[in-house]
Amino acid sequence: MPRTDTVKPEHSDTPPRRRRDGQARGYAIILVLLVVSYGLCAAQPSTDPSPWAFLAMLATIAMVFYVTRARNLVQRVSWVVLSVAGASAVAAVLFGVEGPLLAIPLSTASMIALLVAPWAIIAHQVNRRGLDLEALLAAITAYILVGMFFAFVYNLISQFSPTPMFGDENLDSLGNQLFFSFTTLTTTGYGNLVPVGATGQGIAIAEAITGQLFLITAVARIMRGASAKRAASSDV
Repeated sequence: MPRTDTVKPEHSDTPPRRRRDGQARGYAIILVLLVVSYGLCAAQPSTDPSPWAFLAMLATIAMVFYVTRARNLVQRVSWVVLSVAGASAVAAVLFGVEGPLLAIPLSTASMIALLVAPWAIIAHQVNRRGLDLEALLAAITAYILVGMFFAFVYNLISQFSPTPMFGDENLDSLGNQLFFSFTTLTTTGYGNLVPVGATGQGIAIAEAITGQLFLITAVARIMRGASAKRAASSDV
């Protein structure tokens, strides 16, 4: 009888529990990096993204790709864009470059990175069963990434708009754009910041709908995980 060689699946020699614990730690590190990135962005008194915040974001995206084992094509395309923007950020720090010449590329690259990262997490989690710390951290991480993505959509719009995003009476800054993004994503709607243009208002509506769909999906994921746990317990 001819011998047939089989290829072992990736990490097949790693116990499932240890692998899950390692991925949970990975998502925890991503959350810490996100907090750093958010803090650096929120501290910006203007609409110009901080090069330091972008470099922290690059570290965050690298960790997302590592934990989720994103497809090579996705990583290559993303890193081409992000590497160019990262080099621009380093050059800006070294030579003191400021203004739209730096702000527009950084805002665009940040938006692309924050769009790819949550999709990589969702693709990594969509077929998993069971509810554990990893699934919870992954959902929180993806949710924050979506909120930051929309913040940079507003930021990019403000880079080209001749009028302030929230009118003349409110400061148009990256910090305010982040605050508005998350209050819209969660449909909190304090009403202290309101986009004055049709484009910003349309994006806000799209973000509110996205936030609701994300929560519905997350609840469904939690219920499916709880059901899987109950089924596994009944089979023992």
